[in-house]
Amino acid sequence: MSQPVNLNKVRKARARADKRARADQNAASHGRTKAEKSRDRAEAAKAQRHLDQHRRDTTPEGEA
Repeated sequence: MSQPVNLNKVRKARARADKRARADQNAASHGRTKAEKSRDRAEAAKAQRHLDQHRRDTTPEGEA
């Protein structure tokens, strides 16, 4: 006679496998390489510096 099977364990194992497969698929379609991420961070930092350098002075008139 075969061993009894815990259906909860089977269900949870199947759900974990499905979730892992879906995560792998998302990583393949939406993932970015380390080089792409670092390039985007560098571009964002450059844009922020550019905006900061062109910021207007906000001192009220009559002061300074």
